[in-house]
Amino acid sequence: MTTEIDELIKSFYKHDYILNEALATSIFLLKNLEKPLLLEGNPGVGKTVLAKTLATYLGTDLIRLQCYEGLDVNTTIYEWNYQKQLLHIKLFEQETDKKSLQDQIFGMDYVLQRPLLQSISTEKQVVLLIDEIDRADEEFEAYLLELLSDYQISIPELGTIPAKSKPLVILTSNRTRELSDALRRRCLYHWVDFPSKSGEIAIIAKKLPHIDEELASQVVTFIHNLRKSSLHKPPGIAESLDWAKTLLLMNQKNITDEIVKTTIGSVLKHKDDVEFVRNKSVQEFLVPIT
Repeated sequence: MTTEIDELIKSFYKHDYILNEALATSIFLLKNLEKPLLLEGNPGVGKTVLAKTLATYLGTDLIRLQCYEGLDVNTTIYEWNYQKQLLHIKLFEQETDKKSLQDQIFGMDYVLQRPLLQSISTEKQVVLLIDEIDRADEEFEAYLLELLSDYQISIPELGTIPAKSKPLVILTSNRTRELSDALRRRCLYHWVDFPSKSGEIAIIAKKLPHIDEELASQVVTFIHNLRKSSLHKPPGIAESLDWAKTLLLMNQKNITDEIVKTTIGSVLKHKDDVEFVRNKSVQEFLVPIT
């Protein structure tokens, strides 16, 4: 392990994010190879929080593009400020040189920057988070390829705009659809899995330093066994933390059938999943993890 990777692990820990060596190495390569990093994994494993923590660690801004079906150029790259353009035309409507007027209103001063263009237009390096890229249309990936490979964006009226400072780009995916090979080739890759039992206990202990070790162990054992069940939505790390906080607030020392029935809404967010757990004995989910 290099000194810088070890420093990343220690620094992220101070910011309440526990990195393993493999993930720390991916962050190290993201910073030094100037290549985007694609993080795939189940919902709730900490992909988005990783990008936020990286920005905090670097003392820079996080620019986030939340993906959804129907994203286009106007919402992701740029849009013309039509009101400002019309005002300029109104003020200079007597201008005889129409070419000069056209050049004026189709300049950067009249561009509304959206997240992708904003990320390359700042002098200071930022972290660009393209969150849940798998939710966007396949066509949207084509918008990204130029940025991901050359750190530049082409606008028909303005030409090619290179990055003033190359952003650190993190893409996340929950694998609701398969991403294109063209996008994958331009990225470093890391699969973010749920942490081990000891790793998740360490996360809870870091976030909730006053929690009893036995209670933390029971929470993680219960959650890990839940994830092995056939649920509509397996709980993530955030749900583990929410439940641990809930049990602390209720002064619980152990997980019981009664407390599960009354607090399982902190963990599961689907009616069928809740009914499934309520019809089971708590001991079925406290079987030691092998």
